[in-house]
Amino acid sequence: VPAVPVLFKQALENTATEEGKSVSLRCELTKADATVVWKKGEATLQASAKYEMKQKGTVAELVIHNAEPEDA
Repeated sequence: VPAVPVLFKQALENTATEEGKSVSLRCELTKADATVVWKKGEATLQASAKYEMKQKGTVAELVIHNAEPEDA
């Protein structure tokens, strides 16, 4: 049986915040607990004090703390 691909039910949307604040980026997938990798360009983001990754069911979330212009 071929694997069913994981698709976006709700894609990321552009989100604005003030410098120094936190911002949350969310997407919803068609499969619960699918593996999600967050990237900025070609660089894979790792969980840290700046980047917080959350996933519950089909919803994946990236929280960027202390946002800076370079995070755009």
